[in-house]
Amino acid sequence: MNNPVVSSLLPVVLLIAIGFIACRVGWIRAAASKDLSNLVFMVLTPALLFRTMSTVHVEQLNFKPVAMYFVAALLLFTSLLLQQGVSRRSAVLALTVSFSNTVMIGIPLIGLAYGKAGLVTLFTLISVHSLILLTLTTVVLETVTAHEGRRDGQGGRHHMLLTVLAAVKSGIFHPVPFPIILGLLFAQTGLSLPAVVDQPLHLLGNAFGPIALLLVGVTLTQVQIGPHLKSALALSMLKNLVLPALVTALGWAMGITGLPLTVMIITASLPVGANVFLFAQRYEVAQDLVTASMAVSTVLALVTITLVMSLVGWMT
Repeated sequence: MNNPVVSSLLPVVLLIAIGFIACRVGWIRAAASKDLSNLVFMVLTPALLFRTMSTVHVEQLNFKPVAMYFVAALLLFTSLLLQQGVSRRSAVLALTVSFSNTVMIGIPLIGLAYGKAGLVTLFTLISVHSLILLTLTTVVLETVTAHEGRRDGQGGRHHMLLTVLAAVKSGIFHPVPFPIILGLLFAQTGLSLPAVVDQPLHLLGNAFGPIALLLVGVTLTQVQIGPHLKSALALSMLKNLVLPALVTALGWAMGITGLPLTVMIITASLPVGANVFLFAQRYEVAQDLVTASMAVSTVLALVTITLVMSLVGWMT
């Protein structure tokens, strides 16, 4: 059980399974998932992120692996966008294959496998993950929507600009990146959190992992894959295997090694993040396919993450 693949991935799988079973037998109502989601994202996540980053100095951060990760993600995003033809649907599907579940699954997995050092690397990525990928997708979607509006004789340029600015604002003032930024700013002061503040944050942070993974299991009970299985499986393979392969190749090309490369590769292999569905819902395109892809990639991740972690351990 000292193998990091077993010791870190098995608890993740078991907690997701417990959440799934608990919802199926009625111990957790599906309707309660909204409350659980709010608890995770509005309370537990900020506590964990702020406390972890409150002792990290900027000079300790390594942004080279993060830059490499986004080059790989943008290559895959652009390739699918062009291959499918630029449209609202292709933009949402491009986000599907490039946007990882870095919070609910990534944080517990990396924390168990690689400890605080791994989390600092992951949090550096998370601090700009949504800001870059979601803002890019917003720009593409609003550009396409504005083009469609002009083609149909409707305005759209000013609306697009306001929406993009709102996306940038949301990418910063968000329960995930904002506490990371605040924690880093606090760390630069050289101060330490008083025990009366640090201890509650510590307890809340410890609660994040199990509750977030239970929530993933609960969410899986609400998905109907149906006729979208084949397409969802194809998108999931791109997300879970092709993206980490791109990250690995670029990492080697850029001379990145060790823990930073390991964390980036495993993060790339994570299943599709929940924010993708919000875009599909907002722009009323590919909603069923995106939902199915999130479920398929999460289940498939039990195999693909095991494979990726084993290969990474063998290579490093």
